[in-house]
Amino acid sequence: MIVPASTRIPFHRAAAGTVNPLGVHAGLWTAGWSHDEARFAIEGSAAAGFDLIEIPLIDPRSSDLLLTEALLEANGLDAVVSLALGVDSDINTDVSTPQGAASSARGEQLLLDAVEFARSIGAGYVGGVTFSAMTRYGHPATEAGRANSLAVLSRVAAVAAEAGILIGLEYVNRYESNLLNTAAQTREFIGELEARGAQNVLLHIDTFHVNGEELSQAAAVHDAGSALGYIHASENHRGQLGTGSNDWPGLFSALADTGYIGPITFESFSPAVVSAASRDDIGLWRTLWHDPTAVAAAGARFLRRQLAASDRLLSTTH
Repeated sequence: MIVPASTRIPFHRAAAGTVNPLGVHAGLWTAGWSHDEARFAIEGSAAAGFDLIEIPLIDPRSSDLLLTEALLEANGLDAVVSLALGVDSDINTDVSTPQGAASSARGEQLLLDAVEFARSIGAGYVGGVTFSAMTRYGHPATEAGRANSLAVLSRVAAVAAEAGILIGLEYVNRYESNLLNTAAQTREFIGELEARGAQNVLLHIDTFHVNGEELSQAAAVHDAGSALGYIHASENHRGQLGTGSNDWPGLFSALADTGYIGPITFESFSPAVVSAASRDDIGLWRTLWHDPTAVAAAGARFLRRQLAASDRLLSTTH
């Protein structure tokens, strides 16, 4: 199995025991996490046929986490948590900076906050750009910054392990990090974390970033190997699945061939939904869709068709 049983993300509702549970990013539904927004996102995800919802880190001081947990329970939905460290003008949380930097301390605390948020809503996974800031760097990664990122993540992983939570590293394209841009780089990085004692760190593939950095979707899956634990299914233009240039048959064939059993989460964003800050951060200059309910339902159907097709292909070649 490409995801060892000992490191599978723990689920206890719809996704429990499911092979390739399907998820959807909350950013498809809403820009915030008020009572009404949380209800809309969670109920909509369940109605569309997803097994889990990916919830970006929110400030627990301004959100009702008990409501979130109750909504998840009422809708039979599991959750995972995501975040991206950043270099916003107000606060820098980059941990790929030299030891002792203020940004490193802030970034480490933000990662610990995400672990606590996940614990409070019963989520067993915290993933995303957890190893550096998600920004365009004007220079290559430094050895000192890389070493500090490893040190920070080792400590965070230890805290997460005590809570039964796995940590994911989502490598991104060259315009959003200078540290990890490929599956091979990320697997090597995870190997170094494991050598430091962190056994609860997984490799997180996002097909949007794979499309711009890797030889192919399939090659990324094979390079990730047994470290692969979470997938973002995102079209090359971040719109509706199947309407762009991503090699979906190649991806799902590789997943079937390698025995990947972990989650596959639909990620799509539109300026019609996300905040202006998020729009600007990821360059959403075109509106590719307006109706999240229709897009979510179509995305779930697309992923299930791809899984079924890859299963049929596997059965005819083995």
